[in-house]
Amino acid sequence: MSSPRGSAASLAPPPSGTPSAPVGRFGALAGWAQRHRWAALALWAAVLAAITLGSTAAGSAYRNDFTLPGTDSQSATDLFKKHGSDQAGDSIEIVFKDAAGVERAKARIEPMLAEVKQMPGIADVRSPFSDVSAVSKDGTIAYASVTLDGRTEEVPWEDVAQVIDVAQHIATDDLQVEVGGEAARNAQDRDPPTAELAGIVAALVILVLLFGSLLAASLPLITALFAVGGAVGLIALASHILTVADFTPPILMLVGLGVGVDYALLIFYRYRHELLAGVRSAEAGRKALDSAGRTVFFAGCTVIVALLGLVALGLGSLQGIALAVAITVLVTMAASLVLLPALLALFGGRIQRHVLKQQARARLQGRTEGDRWRAMARAVQRRPLPTLLAGVIALLALSAPALGMRLGFADSGNAPKSSTARHAYDLLAEGFGPGFNGPLIVLVKGDRSAGKAVQVKLATTDGVAEASPAMPSPDGALSTVFVYPTTSPQAVGTVDLVHHLRDDMAPPLEHATGAEVLVGGATAASQDVSETLADRLPLFVAVVVGVSSLLLLLVFRSICIPVKAAVLNLLSISAALGMITLVFQHGWFGAQPGPVEAFIPALIFAIVFGLSMDYEVFLVSRIHEEWMRTKDPAQSVREGLASTGKVITAAAAIMMFVFGAFVLSSDGMLQQFGLGLAVAILLDAVVIRCLIVPAVMQMLGKRAWWLPAWLDRKLPRVSVESPGQN
Repeated sequence: MSSPRGSAASLAPPPSGTPSAPVGRFGALAGWAQRHRWAALALWAAVLAAITLGSTAAGSAYRNDFTLPGTDSQSATDLFKKHGSDQAGDSIEIVFKDAAGVERAKARIEPMLAEVKQMPGIADVRSPFSDVSAVSKDGTIAYASVTLDGRTEEVPWEDVAQVIDVAQHIATDDLQVEVGGEAARNAQDRDPPTAELAGIVAALVILVLLFGSLLAASLPLITALFAVGGAVGLIALASHILTVADFTPPILMLVGLGVGVDYALLIFYRYRHELLAGVRSAEAGRKALDSAGRTVFFAGCTVIVALLGLVALGLGSLQGIALAVAITVLVTMAASLVLLPALLALFGGRIQRHVLKQQARARLQGRTEGDRWRAMARAVQRRPLPTLLAGVIALLALSAPALGMRLGFADSGNAPKSSTARHAYDLLAEGFGPGFNGPLIVLVKGDRSAGKAVQVKLATTDGVAEASPAMPSPDGALSTVFVYPTTSPQAVGTVDLVHHLRDDMAPPLEHATGAEVLVGGATAASQDVSETLADRLPLFVAVVVGVSSLLLLLVFRSICIPVKAAVLNLLSISAALGMITLVFQHGWFGAQPGPVEAFIPALIFAIVFGLSMDYEVFLVSRIHEEWMRTKDPAQSVREGLASTGKVITAAAAIMMFVFGAFVLSSDGMLQQFGLGLAVAILLDAVVIRCLIVPAVMQMLGKRAWWLPAWLDRKLPRVSVESPGQN
């Protein structure tokens, strides 16, 4: 058995007394932060304060942009605006139910509607008693249409919440009153910061267990919190210039927290290894930045490249999310490379004493750090093929459900069953049919006779419950027909109906009437966005995988390493998407069944692929260091896993708990996002890094580092290892 010092830091430089390795740019950056520790801390604090004050004063301007030029739904929206048919704002519905008939509650309903009409944020109110079509055939369910004075995202949620309170105030044992619509659903989706707090507590507990010291555990967390605080303010300010979706803040906060702790932890753990090797605190900080800092920089750049690949999908809101999370990753990376070295300079002495005490106790107990990971590596190396097959088969089995994934967008039918938006949705479906909650809007660009002819044909179409009379636009150039499907907005039957109307019905109607027929509306638009994202996703995946593989090729001078990384990362992501499909599409574990949110596959791919590269680079760079030193492939894998297994598992556990905290949210999209990220990180750290990678590296042996000589000569030199190890 190797000596305790050698095992604990087999990859660390020799202790003082031997010539120092040259210091690279990251080591020089750490040296500056150490020498000017107070200035670095003051600078970070001042910048954070300025950003916070600026974002508080300016506020945010988050807005959703789901426009997709070239689609039928977008063309319909453009026609609406051009011919003056577009209403002033979105609407919500106040729904009433009285088993004895809503007419008897008119004396209670009318005064309430008059009060709502005078409230801020309300443009108009239409009573159900002035519109026969707003009352169900049996007279027990009715609804009032409340037009807002702007789009849903433009009206303060407090105004909508006030409408809900006023409306429900008149409810009695006989009269049920609910408020539905997207604005009503958003007004109730105001979660306290439970997920963020749960993630912070989980991270702190894991770090304390890892380092056995509250001080040591707090430094990565403090670094992450500083970074996230700055990033949130920057994104709020950027929302005034860029299109940033309103659901971006919770995503960037938890991603920033997970990534920030992850990056700081990787650097701090290398710093700890240097201390165990007998290096003084200040020099240990510089050496940690020169090695792990390079890894963090490369990994962060990979995440940013993957996120910026989302821009190629061409959807405004998704581009805003990508830029917001990319900025967050950039800020967390900067905090790990500048703020953390300053903190280590302040508290390095106390941390060093604690680390050396831990080492002394371990020696007395005959323990060597990394022994369990070496034992695991040896077990895998004895039977690499069965281990590889078991891991791959498990990932393929989890991935299989993703083949049947159906993309869409959540509506009030996916809201919590206790919410008023969900109750309103169910009441409208009960009184007016399941398709009432998601009507299709058919636009006929032609004269009034064409509009009437199209309406008559649509009313007798299979899958259509009702088609409203054709309503002409103010200039008479456009007719609008509301088509109510027999199925709910998210049902497969509604998707099929949209395709049937566009592909089979519209062409002959256009030929017969000479008019242009377009199928639009929120339901059709959601379908267009989902299908467009699904069509563009393969190109996005190919670009991100190609760029990332090229970076790995440059760093490790190997053909096999980037191919292995790409395949395994894709496996972990597909397995995560398979789990999302089982839980949220098929309703496992009590989840509300429905389509997977259209943004989820692209977002999860971009973030997980980048984060998986963190662990890939961190593990393989340590294996590569040992390979360059010994040229023994089996020992390189064992020592690489022994040196990184503990920290990778701890970092993954933190990420898993932080992302898993999304499941506590009442927002279905955030729940899917959190579960997918947590499962992907778990599989990546446990199945891939601990089992499959050692097995593959053992089977490849020296071939893992093969690169054609001609290609080696042409490629530029890029390294994530410190200058002394190149």
